Amino acid sequence: MFRKTTLKNGLRIIAVPMKNTKAVTVLVMVGAGSKYETKELNGISHFLEHMFFKGTKKRPTTLKIAETLDRIGGVYNAFTSKEFTGYWAKVDWKHLDLALDWVSDIFLNSKFEKKEIKREKGVIIEEINMYQDTPISYIGDLWEKLLYDNQPAGWLTIGEKKNVLKFKREHLLDYLENHYSALNTIVCIAGNFNQKEVKNKVEKYFKDLKKRPVKEKLKVVERQERPQTLIHYKKTDQTHLCLGVRGYNLFQPEKYSQEILASILGANMSSRLFISVRERKGLCYYIRTSSDCSTDTGYLVTQAGVPHKNVGEVIKLILKEYKNIKTKKVSDEELKKAKDYLKGTSTLGLESSDAQASFYSLQELLSHKILTPKEKFAKLDKVTSDDVQKAAQNIFRPEKLNLALVGPHKDKSKFQPLLKI
Repeated sequence: MFRKTTLKNGLRIIAVPMKNTKAVTVLVMVGAGSKYETKELNGISHFLEHMFFKGTKKRPTTLKIAETLDRIGGVYNAFTSKEFTGYWAKVDWKHLDLALDWVSDIFLNSKFEKKEIKREKGVIIEEINMYQDTPISYIGDLWEKLLYDNQPAGWLTIGEKKNVLKFKREHLLDYLENHYSALNTIVCIAGNFNQKEVKNKVEKYFKDLKKRPVKEKLKVVERQERPQTLIHYKKTDQTHLCLGVRGYNLFQPEKYSQEILASILGANMSSRLFISVRERKGLCYYIRTSSDCSTDTGYLVTQAGVPHKNVGEVIKLILKEYKNIKTKKVSDEELKKAKDYLKGTSTLGLESSDAQASFYSLQELLSHKILTPKEKFAKLDKVTSDDVQKAAQNIFRPEKLNLALVGPHKDKSKFQPLLKI
């Protein structure tokens, strides 16, 4: 289903052929993100990502970069997270060489001109403003800030305005030198392509990627002895909240039980929390529970937008479901439904070439081990109701509870006593 090749310079190539598509995706994934930053440079991973679209020698302006793929109807973008940064292009399979040329050009030959750096500061400031004006998104950042506090895992990936305004060209070049290397880079080709040619093509376009040592990120320190609450005061029409617990990381087998827990609690319209909070009480429009696992952290969290006056009631309802699932085993029927839901949504989510590229490259980048969908499904199928209950009993404990809120609230003392389970 996929083939992995490692070049002499350490660059890893992952080829994922797909029979029933006319599209192909080129994804370059780098093991660098906001967890690799210092406090003074928080936000630089994201800033650097923006600057890859501002001009190369071959394509000297943003317009020239953009119209290259616009002319053929391709789609393209980039993204930055806590632990990785990605650059991608998706095109008609006949234009694979152009996509490789384009991605490799911005990745290897960007100019980082001072005038463009100055101009982009304004763009990113407005991006920060946009997120802060969007509570449904911003609450997720506050949730991680509450969990990890003043360490890279707790800082905003997008950075703080004061940092963005201070960034200079030498900061970007220094970060690039220390964190972008063939050793922590993966080029993934997914979709319709000639498998015999793909290795030579990638090697041709990325031959100038240098092999150099990369700086490691600091290990996250987990500290919590009692329930915690964080409030961000904002005049909103509803309160957005995140209520959850610290959980399992990417390398712990219990992560599969945690995924199933999240599915049962709040992954869909027949989940426990959707029924109890929305359908029976009418206290929200959206409520969802998700599981997040990274290399050294993990959590399960429920997010919802609720009426200000009913925040306390919703907190109690969420905690009631947390308690129920740890005190009473899930039935075989509910367990099967959760597994089938996770497998089904995963299968549907992997229909596109860009999703396939992310699926395979992220596993290789973060864990250096790739499981096919079939192998992942087998891991899920092995989880028993006993496993689910054991995981619930381990993570749903009062000292692991965390609550983040965005809304017109100032006094967290009225919420803190509710955090009991």
